[in-house]
Amino acid sequence: MVASLGISIADVDSNLLRTFVAVAETGSFSAAAQRLAYTQSAVSQQIAALEADLGTPLLTRRPVALTPAGVRLHRHATLLLVRLAAARADVARATVPPGRLIVGLTPLAWSPRISAALARIRAESDRLSTRVLVADRDRIVTAAATGEIDIGLVDGFAAPSDPLPLPEAGAVGVAEDGATVAVPAGHPLAGRASVELADLADAYWIDAPAVTPLSRLPVDGLRSGLRYEGSDVTVLTGLIAAGHGLALLPTGVVLQQGRTGLSGVPVPRLVHRVELLRAAGADGPATRLSELLAGP
Repeated sequence: MVASLGISIADVDSNLLRTFVAVAETGSFSAAAQRLAYTQSAVSQQIAALEADLGTPLLTRRPVALTPAGVRLHRHATLLLVRLAAARADVARATVPPGRLIVGLTPLAWSPRISAALARIRAESDRLSTRVLVADRDRIVTAAATGEIDIGLVDGFAAPSDPLPLPEAGAVGVAEDGATVAVPAGHPLAGRASVELADLADAYWIDAPAVTPLSRLPVDGLRSGLRYEGSDVTVLTGLIAAGHGLALLPTGVVLQQGRTGLSGVPVPRLVHRVELLRAAGADGPATRLSELLAGP
């Protein structure tokens, strides 16, 4: 029941909810049609059918916007669709033979330790089918919640005693490193012992949503001089070295790159954390990988 509106969604077709969420998130009937591989008229018909079923307008048309009822339905529908996908994945696991492992991770969550753990598991399990998915944090969190992946590894920056602000409970910390502002060699900051992010509000930064998004840094108002849409850390550090902007990176990544023309300045009282998410029902190789990464 959508609270206080008298709207029951217990019997609503999940396909109609999926279409509604697509329109709400894209803000456009045509964009939603592209996302779902439908025609625009089919999207319009499904939204009209959903509104008729629930007995209330959910969207205004010009411009496309959620009505008060639509805002409430969107909150419920998003959670319902995630839970439905998780249920489908959990049931599907009963028919999947053992020996499959799908790991999803953000670009900066990867480390030699993870590579070594995967190598150990594959050596212990003959004919283990292994797949690695690299994506942004939101995608990995959703994929772990829905069972699309068995193990998710996500990263971010936080105070030393704080966990990452993830929507799913049960994340386990598996790695921690220092936080470093990566700058070009010859930059006025190069060689300094430390720097506060708040002191760099006038600097130009590289906004890399899939790697180190400015929106998730613990300081507001940092200016983007360039937006990098990829997920290759080597490309990102190359852009930094060429003077296109600064970026906050794990200390180990700056050291591993070893790129001529790149320098790093530590940020005090801030750490880079990697946390592990495990899909409901994941067992076998996923359990073993969790043990290897969460252990000492």
